[in-house]
Amino acid sequence: MGLCLSGSDVRGGKQAIGGAHLRPTSTADQNNVSGQNDAVDFFFKSRGLHALFTQIESDPMAVVYAKKRDGRLEEIGRTEVIMNNLNPAWIGKISIAFQFEIVQPLLFRVYDVDTKYHNIPVKMLKLEDQDFLGEASCVLSEIVTKQNRTLTLKLHNNYGLRVSRNFGTLSVHAEETVASKSAVEIAFRCSHLQNVDLFSKSDPFLRISRIVESGNSVPIYKTEVINNNLNPIWRPITLSMQQFVSKKSVGDLEKLHQERTGATFMLPSTQRGHDKVLKSQLFVEKFVEKEQYSFLDYISSGFELNFMVAVDFTASNGNPRNPNSLHYIDPSGRLNSYQQAITEIGEVIQFYDSDRRFPAWGFGGKTFDGTVSHCFNLNGRAGGFEVDGVEGIMAAYASALNNVALAGPTLFGQVINTAARIAGQSLSYDRSKYFVLLIITDGVLTDLQETKDALVRASDLPLSILIVGVGGADFTQMEILDADNGRRLESSTDRVATRDIVQFVPMREVHSGQISVVQALLEELPGQFLTYMRCRDIKPLNVQMAQTCA
Repeated sequence: MGLCLSGSDVRGGKQAIGGAHLRPTSTADQNNVSGQNDAVDFFFKSRGLHALFTQIESDPMAVVYAKKRDGRLEEIGRTEVIMNNLNPAWIGKISIAFQFEIVQPLLFRVYDVDTKYHNIPVKMLKLEDQDFLGEASCVLSEIVTKQNRTLTLKLHNNYGLRVSRNFGTLSVHAEETVASKSAVEIAFRCSHLQNVDLFSKSDPFLRISRIVESGNSVPIYKTEVINNNLNPIWRPITLSMQQFVSKKSVGDLEKLHQERTGATFMLPSTQRGHDKVLKSQLFVEKFVEKEQYSFLDYISSGFELNFMVAVDFTASNGNPRNPNSLHYIDPSGRLNSYQQAITEIGEVIQFYDSDRRFPAWGFGGKTFDGTVSHCFNLNGRAGGFEVDGVEGIMAAYASALNNVALAGPTLFGQVINTAARIAGQSLSYDRSKYFVLLIITDGVLTDLQETKDALVRASDLPLSILIVGVGGADFTQMEILDADNGRRLESSTDRVATRDIVQFVPMREVHSGQISVVQALLEELPGQFLTYMRCRDIKPLNVQMAQTCA
């Protein structure tokens, strides 16, 4: 992704300093610079007085930094220097990799480059030798969720001084570097494959690769495995032109589809010219060119991710007053696993939810009326289950620990069905919402089949479910729900899930490795979102409006 920067009324520290650092401009220059008031200037000059402000020349350059978790700043890039301009629109783009699964804080600093350094490449400039004009900060998610992916920030000083003086503004626009959105939807089948299994038929899958200039092949896609079948038909797949590199690369596939002919498989030989011709053939059942929109296309057009949380209140967590409990609230402020999951995941997703009002539930606890509930409002209210922001979830969770007795068993069904009902109801009035339910649990499921049934039903809805396993329990069942082995869930009525909507991560494994719990949980979410939108041919809002007007 590329960041394009432009400034407005960028004056910075020079006017505040005054004196020898000011460089008066010519009258012609003054007329072309915003902020000059000829009437005021004439008033002072006609009385033999100096104007309150002397108009300056500025040769601005912007520097972009990434803020690391430990507070360090890592320089990402610099713009070019623009001469004599208080309203620069820099041409150079700053490249940055957008990562949905983490918060990416950015810092922008604007400098006036001294004329004696104009012949030096910007990368070689020593910033301490330049005049600081102001800085601004945001996170990358704030930019990409804005309409047209443009965010305007007020520049300020970096000395911690509370001054009301105007330092100007900085506008940041994000552009995806992917040039083309062209894609093809293809469905493959094969006939008369060789049987290589001893006691059953082969379990084939198809790997698609493209040939690079060196002659080597680079894999770009792998289909699902179809068990015990020598004449498999795979589900349609969508591949972008970036994966193929060019339209020419897929020309032969389109020809196979048009002519309804098959391509014969060969068994490569180590001896040149001795490849074995097989009876097996590859057919292209479907070939449709289409536009493929990215995750950011949807988000920047107004689509939202609505965050929901469900917390496990079963007795296996241990007494919350005991320091060994998974629910223990440490007076020192150290977060328990539940608090950590809520905070880290909520901090990422909150930027994609405009009102930041989040449904929050508990399950497996004995509530105020003395009955065990498997879906109760975390805030303790009978009427509303929404809380304000991540802070609201944390406060409701801490309050519930004082008012809800831990019980059991561990049941997911009611929570999933409640979230699914909300997601389903949204379809009648707003198709631009996609829901994300975070379930945090310590235990083994008692209602595994009921949970599977609920997930299979929910797979048709705009919903993804993130499950965090805390503590030392055996989470084998959760791995089954995740379906990362390529086998989609089946209900008790043998209905197969439309798509995989679950991502499970055990907290203990994540913490022992290099990847954070947030990254592990959220890495599949943009793909699940896109699968839902593409299967239903839902386009970004600006595309929908353009087609309606046309």
